[in-house]
Order: sequence, then structure tokens, then C-alpha cells
Amino acid sequence: MEYALELNNVTKKYSDFTLDHINLNLPTGSILGFVGENGAGKSTTIKLILDTMKRQEGSITVLGEDNLTLSAKTKENIGVVFDDCCFPEVMNLKNVNQAMKGIYKQWDSSLFYQYAKKFRLPESKSIKEYSRGMRMKLSIACALSHHAKLLILDEATSGLDPVVRDEILDVFLEFIQDESNSIFISSHIISDLEKICDYICLIHDGHILFSEPKDDLLETYGILKCSDSDFTHVPKDAVIGYRKNQFGIEALVKKRLVSNQFIIDPATIEDIMLFYIKGKH
Repeated sequence: MEYALELNNVTKKYSDFTLDHINLNLPTGSILGFVGENGAGKSTTIKLILDTMKRQEGSITVLGEDNLTLSAKTKENIGVVFDDCCFPEVMNLKNVNQAMKGIYKQWDSSLFYQYAKKFRLPESKSIKEYSRGMRMKLSIACALSHHAKLLILDEATSGLDPVVRDEILDVFLEFIQDESNSIFISSHIISDLEKICDYICLIHDGHILFSEPKDDLLETYGILKCSDSDFTHVPKDAVIGYRKNQFGIEALVKKRLVSNQFIIDPATIEDIMLFYIKGKH
């Protein structure tokens, strides 16, 4: 299997936090959702991938090359979108197009204006007059208009209304129809990731708790609800995490390890994440 992104034993130490020997792979032609609470290490990981911060241990390979020595061609094949627009507010679409043409050899003005039309971005208005949704659409249009092969998206849909988010997710799914394209996306909106991702990676307190195919996670885990006394009959190795409430016990379990006498409801990716992090173990 080819990988668009490989992190092996990557470590970054601060005085109060350590990104601790993390390992994750993004197979070429797929979308990986990178999830975790604030402060878990998501932004640090993305900065290390982009080499805006230096790792202390481990290796990072991007599109087959060490990220510390990326060729100019490979850099052109990476599109990056952060959680806010990075262009000066006085610029308009024409200014952005001219600026990007001078940065990327592969810049495609025709494609850029196609996305601008698709996203209904006004040509005459300056960016300061754009809504947050328009700013994010502009950033995504730019990331897509130099024919990138890998998109790295850090909270690219946060703060957007559901209609705009759905529109942007459709664009990501169109992008991935080319099997040589890949997406690494960090988001707090787990329902978005559940719609589009092939893989989910959960980071907590600087450690990767799992990095698995999304369908395998949904197939493996379920939500068990039972009384305190019934819970004593559930195998301990089947329980990932549980919480008590006024009605009894609610637990995330591995379905295949639990007796058929129990009713198990489907688990969402958000359920799995919350029980891994906040459930009692």
C-alpha cells in the first residue's frame, strides 16, 4: 500500500506537554480524519508535518519524501487550509489570483475562477466584506487550484453553518474521486468526518489511541445499556469505557465479545471518541 503521509515515532517535547512517539499513516486515495479534544496535540502534529516546527525524534514522509527535504515539485502538490483565511483583507479575487500565480508554477487561473463561481464568491468585493463561510471557501479554492495531490485541512469547516459545510464536504469527496489524491483533515465536527472519512485517528494527551478504518470502528463497537448487576456479567476485555447514570450503566463495548443476551445499539464515531477519552476504564 502507498501512503500520502507517514509518521513514525514522531516526538515533540515541551515543558508541559509531549507529543509522544506517534505513528499514523494516510493511504493514498483516502481521507483520514484526525480527532481529539483541544490540547491533545492535533495542531502540533500538523505543524510538524508542514515543518513549521521541528520534531525531536522520528520521521515524517510526505508524498514519498522526507518532509525536511521536500522538493519544490512536492511542495506544489500540497494544499493547506487553516481555520481562517490568510490573505490580506484588502485583496479581492483578482488580487488573490495574481498573487498565487506568482507563487505556484502549477497555478490554474481557470480552475480558480471555476471554484470561485461554484462557491459564489463575489469578484468585486474585498475579503474584509466576505463572511466566514466565504473566506473558508476562498482558502479551499486556492488549495485546490494548484492541482495539489494532498490536502491538509486544520478545522477547515469549523464555525460554518450546516449548508456551507455540506457544500464543502461535497467538494472534498469530488477531489478524492481521483485515486492519486488524499486528504488529512482535523476537525471538532465529528459528524462531518463520519460522512467523508475512510480512516479515523484519535489523539489524546499526545498519544494516538487508535488509527483505524472508519467502517471497522463502526462495525467493531456498540453501545450497551444495562443495570449495574447485569454489567458484572459483561467480560472486562469487551469494555472500552463506561459511565453510570440514573438508569444504570452505558458502555462502549466490542460487540463480538458480548453475549447475545444483551442489546447493543450502534455507536457513532463521536460515541467511540468520548468513551475512549472520558469513559471510566
